[in-house]
Amino acid sequence: MSYPDPFDERSPWDEPPPDTPTPTKEDPPVTSAVNGPAPFEIGFTLKAGNGFDAEWITPRVSGHDAAETAQRGAELLTALKSEGLIDLNSKAADYTRSQYKGGGGNPGGGTAPKRFNNGRVESTEAAPTSVAGDNCSHGRSLVKKPTWSAMFCDGPDGDKCEPLWQDKKTGQFKANK
Repeated sequence: MSYPDPFDERSPWDEPPPDTPTPTKEDPPVTSAVNGPAPFEIGFTLKAGNGFDAEWITPRVSGHDAAETAQRGAELLTALKSEGLIDLNSKAADYTRSQYKGGGGNPGGGTAPKRFNNGRVESTEAAPTSVAGDNCSHGRSLVKKPTWSAMFCDGPDGDKCEPLWQDKKTGQFKANK
């Protein structure tokens, strides 16, 4: 293998020697906006109810400009209604729900209201917030773990009342004294 002479008079950036074919430059193919992917997209969510158990239709439309995309969206929604797809989806969802043989679930739909305490979400299910004979004026928060449950005072640090621990046998909360 031979290496080029670094002291040669010819610059490496000069024209290539005549025996080397010169590559011809071709113009890159012109892509029109119509041939490329559509940059505008609209997604719709058509929800039959306010709970997560209600049926949803989530169509999407694309276009090469905003006006075209909006026009396609209007055409899509009109077609969904005129072709009866929305009604058909509702009937199919009703049929599917009637065939479901699973357990429990959420028959009422929607979600249970949530309560926030110190940045944490607490369930508003029937949790005792006070116990007979408890004299805590600050209020208490129920904490459930796999092996224990307790009600802790919501008062400021240094002024907290003693926690109430759940007796596994009776289910009652009482202070460890």
